[in-house]
Amino acid sequence: MDTPPAGPDCTTMAQVRAGVDQVDRELVALLARRFAYMDAAARIKPTREAVRDEARKAQVIANVRALARDARVPEVVLAELWDRLVEASIAYELKAYDRSR
Repeated sequence: MDTPPAGPDCTTMAQVRAGVDQVDRELVALLARRFAYMDAAARIKPTREAVRDEARKAQVIANVRALARDARVPEVVLAELWDRLVEASIAYELKAYDRSR
């Protein structure tokens, strides 16, 4: 499959859609890597209560806010997405923790 042009270089909606589809494939692959770390965390954490770490959640979202600012993408939107991602990750990790015990 040909690599679609960068967003600013697109001249047709077909190119835009191909680019979005490519980014979605890459995001899913990256999220699969991220969830593999949740599996590792579930294996490593000593107690089920250790799965939820509000301080770490706040740090992750603050990091994403800074990255969003640097990338000049909507900080609030990414913070909201990451809040949902972290909550989904916690739910996933809790299930992984329970399966591993």
